[in-house]
Amino acid sequence: MEFKEVIRQRYSCKKYSDIQVEKEKIDSILEAGRLAPTAKNLQEQHIYVIQSKELLEKIDTVTPCRYGAPTVIVVAYDKTNVFTYPGGKRDSGVEDASIVATHLILAAEDEGVNSCWLNFFDPDQAAQVLGLPENEEILMLMDLGYAADGAGPLPNHGNRKSLSETVTWL
Repeated sequence: MEFKEVIRQRYSCKKYSDIQVEKEKIDSILEAGRLAPTAKNLQEQHIYVIQSKELLEKIDTVTPCRYGAPTVIVVAYDKTNVFTYPGGKRDSGVEDASIVATHLILAAEDEGVNSCWLNFFDPDQAAQVLGLPENEEILMLMDLGYAADGAGPLPNHGNRKSLSETVTWL
């Protein structure tokens, strides 16, 4: 699929079938995340693929937004392995994990797999429920699966501000 088509077609799926995504497709999606750029090439991301009934039920205790997806990908990063930017107010953790997550979401669309970026959860609670190491911070959860019959983008999905409203040339 052409890249422009990938970004036009992708939407946040809110209703999934119970059909599991093939391992080859998940591997391809994960590879896209692995190739994402990170500050100083620190590659501080850690990705967890959740498919077991037990862990999906634990995900359901921290967010109402799994929407029945048979796979959830957790994108976390190592808080102890980040680049601190000049001024000391920001570091690369959230930024780099966001780039990785974006690669995953776009790669999923390219593979014909639906996804949804989830941020409606308490990251500390999710890390505790999943038993993640203390040095890792969860950026997002990503539903991954095939859309159920009748699923589709929200009615306002195609509404976009013009470039003149969102871009200023200096």
